[in-house]
Amino acid sequence: MTGPALSLDLRGAQVLLPGDGLVDARLSLADGLIADGPVGRSVDLAGYWVLPGIVDVHGDGFERHLAPRRGAMMELATGLQAVDAELSANGITTGVLAQFMSWEGGLRGVDFADRVFRAIRAARPDMLTDMLPQLRFETHLLDDYADLPARLHDWGVGYLVFNDHLPHDRLAQGRKPPRLTGQALKAGRNPDAHLALMQALHARQSEVPAALEALAARLSAAGIRMGSHDDRTAEARDVWAARGVPVSEFPETAEAAAAARSGGGAIVFGAPNVVRGGSHNGNVPALDMVAAGLCDALASDYHYPSLRRAVQRLVDDGVTDLAGAWALVSSGPARVLGLADRGTLRPGLRADLVVLDPATWRIGATITRGRVAHMAAPVAHRFLAA
Repeated sequence: MTGPALSLDLRGAQVLLPGDGLVDARLSLADGLIADGPVGRSVDLAGYWVLPGIVDVHGDGFERHLAPRRGAMMELATGLQAVDAELSANGITTGVLAQFMSWEGGLRGVDFADRVFRAIRAARPDMLTDMLPQLRFETHLLDDYADLPARLHDWGVGYLVFNDHLPHDRLAQGRKPPRLTGQALKAGRNPDAHLALMQALHARQSEVPAALEALAARLSAAGIRMGSHDDRTAEARDVWAARGVPVSEFPETAEAAAAARSGGGAIVFGAPNVVRGGSHNGNVPALDMVAAGLCDALASDYHYPSLRRAVQRLVDDGVTDLAGAWALVSSGPARVLGLADRGTLRPGLRADLVVLDPATWRIGATITRGRVAHMAAPVAHRFLAA
């Protein structure tokens, strides 16, 4: 991470402390960590909140920076610099970048995944935010199972989520899936060849469950964190839990979320779902799941500003208080990811924090590991005057 770590005392603000909630307190930073006592130089942040840095457990909003237009690919390193800036401007100090490896090809194909993961691995030391790669892996890519653990090691990927986007009902009926031609063109394939690929993968469906069980065991032995995506039934979630796949990303029904909770797994919902007041495709409203205690973490999904806005909505609607809502974007996702060194403002942990204006809910500053990643003019004036 570039630049020197700050050594200073933030005073005058209300600070969200574990167990205490939002209180008037001093927060000290030294050597990239939260310090236990004053360190000397102070900055007056009266009128602001100081909150733990946001941990985004799953986001694919980075795609627009890496490939803003089909056929006009950017240099990936430059695109990741833009991702770094967008994350920090939205208070995100740790961001999971979710990249597909799918039969869909194109930007979701294995070749592009290889480029993206290698670019992330090379760029991480120079980024201000902590970018963590996640692989979204299509379950029917049976021919890729054997080499997958080695690929993940090579890419530096420690988190995998299983997806199945094949239109099985249509394929079983012998009908062409909707949007076939457009999807084939995105993949650079002839539509007939694209359909033939889907049909071939669907034809091997009976092989998938046993192969998945063996693959999950290998990945678990390699220390890979695993999740399932779009669980629809309690039975489906129970099957994933039995395979040692504890994280349920974006369960589509309350029954699936409840099964994840009873099975001891972690539940992730999308922040845009909260902001909109419901799912864009008719799935269970995340607001209801938060109110029912069936959500451990909110994810940006496709829109980074929604994390902060979701907290605001949860508080404004009285679903939970600030401490409870902010935990869904800080300590909760940190636990889901197994990151014990961040998520709360506790001495000895990473100095990852957000300065927020409670009157406008705008990000005043984002500090990652004691370094300034983003700072708006009003807060910058406070730092320069110190």
